[in-house]
Amino acid sequence: MDFSKAGIILNTGNYRECVAFYGNVLGLELLYEIDRPGEQLTCFDLGGAYLMVEPGGEAQPSGKSIEQCPTKFRFNVEDVEAVSSDLSGKGVDIVVQRHEWGTTAEFNDPDGNRCALRSDAGFGV
Repeated sequence: MDFSKAGIILNTGNYRECVAFYGNVLGLELLYEIDRPGEQLTCFDLGGAYLMVEPGGEAQPSGKSIEQCPTKFRFNVEDVEAVSSDLSGKGVDIVVQRHEWGTTAEFNDPDGNRCALRSDAGFGV
């Protein structure tokens, strides 16, 4: 298959809160927004791919299980602890976990979708 770009469409119950989370809290670069009758979406750069946030999902702010949300957004960063501290300061409930192969940190977006940080060190192991 030959394609020019890959992306993910995330339908959300808390559209505005999720747009603010991915844009303001996580700092993803805004590509474009559409807000007109019958069409509302916000598109962010996701490391060369795109994340398109749209209304229409079901929120569970306390967090979704793997069965409810089998996909997890994972963001590889150089320093998981520093980024975790920054996100915590922005009100994100985040849990850091240390493994033999590196460090991760688990958190949820405003809809309860699963997200994580992962250390770049040891990636691919």
